[in-house]
Amino acid sequence: MIAAYLLALREGMEATLIVGVALGALRKARRPELARPIWLGVVLAAAVSLVVGGALALAGGELEGPAEIAFEGITMLLAAGVLTWMVFWMQSQGRMIQANLEIGVQRAAASGQRKALFWLAFLAVLREGIETALFLTAAGLATGFSSTVYGGLLGIATAIALGWALFAATVRLDVRRFFSVTGALILLFAAGLVAHGVHEFNELGWIPAVVEYIWDTNPILDEGSLPGQLLKSLFGYNGNPSLTEALAYLAYLATIVYALARRRALIFTQQQA
Repeated sequence: MIAAYLLALREGMEATLIVGVALGALRKARRPELARPIWLGVVLAAAVSLVVGGALALAGGELEGPAEIAFEGITMLLAAGVLTWMVFWMQSQGRMIQANLEIGVQRAAASGQRKALFWLAFLAVLREGIETALFLTAAGLATGFSSTVYGGLLGIATAIALGWALFAATVRLDVRRFFSVTGALILLFAAGLVAHGVHEFNELGWIPAVVEYIWDTNPILDEGSLPGQLLKSLFGYNGNPSLTEALAYLAYLATIVYALARRRALIFTQQQA
């Protein structure tokens, strides 16, 4: 539930910040009557995202045996890949999102282009919605759909309330720090998805386990207990992982941390030049 909450909160905050920036730009341009196409785009994008999420969950529920295991493994690896791309994209483009969005809205408002405003809001929210649907599906496959749905709904509700409060009070959120903290947690969650995907492929025989259980900490911290489920949902904890599962987890984290550090150093160098 906590992992689903964090994922939905982060994606929901991105969407609400985008909508808030767009509405704020209209307010600055003194064109509040153009807010309707933005809200229409938001509602339609949310509806499409719900349909996609339902279709993914239904597809996973209809499968059985090896097909179900393969679907779970592929979905988890796909979600981990998108999560990774999202964090890297935010690191390089996060500072420019608000400025570019405001420019686009101001241009559309100046010419009265309602369709442009609709598509701007629709595509921005749809991207976040599709990502959320994929992430929550992967989280549901790993930890159970009931708790994932509750956590996801709570995260989205929190994001909407927080976004509205920020917009109404004209308070500035430290967006970089918010996404840095949630990004670190999400990368740990993605590492767990990678390991869990490898675990599913171990069961299919697509990836050899090499050593079936390299340790067993379940007598100390059972993955079925409340603390174990919490660690499993957040960090992909497995009390008795295979060798390839553990190596996949460590290799993913080591590679991503190194790549992020290199990218941060490159960005810093470019800013100093």
